[in-house]
Amino acid sequence: MEIRRLERVEDQFSRIVVHGQTAYFAGLVADSPEQGIAGQCRQVLEKLDELLHAVGSSRDRLLTLTVYLKDFEDYPRFKAVFADWVDADNLPARATVRADLRDPGMRIEIMAIAALVRDRTNRNLQ
Repeated sequence: MEIRRLERVEDQFSRIVVHGQTAYFAGLVADSPEQGIAGQCRQVLEKLDELLHAVGSSRDRLLTLTVYLKDFEDYPRFKAVFADWVDADNLPARATVRADLRDPGMRIEIMAIAALVRDRTNRNLQ
């Protein structure tokens, strides 16, 4: 079975790996670290939406999310933004942990796994 590695980040990792009908997403952080947790969370979830669509998936196909928060005091604000974004009828498994993030301004990072839609070629990313 083919493994596709997409959106290489420097010489460190692939932002997306597709294997069979499953896509793995890593290193999803905000582009604007000067924003607070709510703004960063929205940016990361918008980025995840774009990447899901690009590989032939969507929010309702999410299997699991791992959310890394710099400070657990941000959890209520994260939870509110996430509740507005997530497909309430198709909730993924989720873990939320506190972690030191690479950039001191980053408040959140997300990793995700999603199933692909079988009838899509999911070749939108190269």
